[in-house]
Amino acid sequence: MTGYSAIAPGTDLSQYARVLVRVHDAVLGGGRPPVRPRGVVARSWSRVLGLGLDPSRTNAREPLLPDEVERRRRCSPLLPVIGELRQVLGGVADASAFLMVVTDADGVILWREGSARIRLRADALGFTEGARWTEGTVGTNAIGTALAEAAPVQLFSAEHFEQAQHPWYCTAAPIHHPVSGDLLGIVDVSGPALTLHPVIGALVETAVKLAESQLWRHHELRLERVRQSARGVLATVSGPLLLVDDHGWVAHQAGIAARDRVAVPRGGTLLAVPGLGLCAPERVGEGWLVRPRGSGDDIVAELDLTGPPVLRLQSHTDLWVTPLSRRHAGVLGLLQQAGRPGLSAAQLSTALFGDEQHCVTVRAEMSRLRKVIGGLVTTTPYRLAAGVTLRVVRPDDEERTVHRTDAHLPLDAGSATARAEPLPDDGDLLG
Repeated sequence: MTGYSAIAPGTDLSQYARVLVRVHDAVLGGGRPPVRPRGVVARSWSRVLGLGLDPSRTNAREPLLPDEVERRRRCSPLLPVIGELRQVLGGVADASAFLMVVTDADGVILWREGSARIRLRADALGFTEGARWTEGTVGTNAIGTALAEAAPVQLFSAEHFEQAQHPWYCTAAPIHHPVSGDLLGIVDVSGPALTLHPVIGALVETAVKLAESQLWRHHELRLERVRQSARGVLATVSGPLLLVDDHGWVAHQAGIAARDRVAVPRGGTLLAVPGLGLCAPERVGEGWLVRPRGSGDDIVAELDLTGPPVLRLQSHTDLWVTPLSRRHAGVLGLLQQAGRPGLSAAQLSTALFGDEQHCVTVRAEMSRLRKVIGGLVTTTPYRLAAGVTLRVVRPDDEERTVHRTDAHLPLDAGSATARAEPLPDDGDLLG
């Protein structure tokens, strides 16, 4: 039995469902429940009540248009493994009384499979392709709560917030990219509540593990194709270089310390790579050849906060400039203050949001930041890369300089929260 199961083996489902209805009505009505709801349920109900949703009605669902759903499918990083998920869950869903649902990282349902009878019942609930099943949209549900908790979730009957969802169970688990750790989407199995079986959780876990292993395999195969497509060019060039794919993942390196990723390469746009300096990526086969334009000296960067945030790097006659969201600029400022010790995801979550409950958001945001600035920031912990100097220019013209990050700073990493300046929430949490 999985650790997040909503029922224990041998549970009388009908009797338990009646108990949960009394718990639901008492808690949401401000009364005293016969038993305490599970922790994951209590946390979710608290979040949803704070959003002002009404448990007595079906809260608004406005599915995306079919063209937008199809666009999201084509762009989804889960598209290469949807066949494996169908193989594990789809066939069983067709023969059983449940649905297999796959969403994107926004909680939008992109794929749904199951018997016609169950799909029809789901249609009446708004549980359809294109619908957004987050807590903020439809209340406590396994998909939205798995997104909020960054963990697998199983809900049974009246553990759902909306009364219309009480006749259902749902079991959902996040799928992460095995290399970057990015949250890619949710796999969910849902069906009539009284048909829930303890093995459902294990079935979903198996599907997620298979999907993530296949994503790793696809990643390795893509890098191998990049290497093969550039073999001839690599045999004719010398000096320090990187060969990367279209997402900045390193397929080959020479004359430079090992790196996993650089900023996403674009033709005609300079890249800043610690150890190489400013580089001009060149398209080679299915990848990009990244070589230094200058001496590969240490990188000196300037974060200009006197207007819309901008990051500048100067190397000899080359100037590299990129705009940043205010949130990303704030993150860089925190990493500058932390110095060599850096900050963990939990420390950044506390600094940005006031608690440690937003680590998934932090990791997603850091992944997006690294797509923009590449190896200037490293992970585990998050910090400026060795050899990177960052100077921050603030509106009052004060400059705070932190030299190479191999110099230990007096600021303790744990105190970064107390010294961090309040960051404006511009609605661009994910950059």
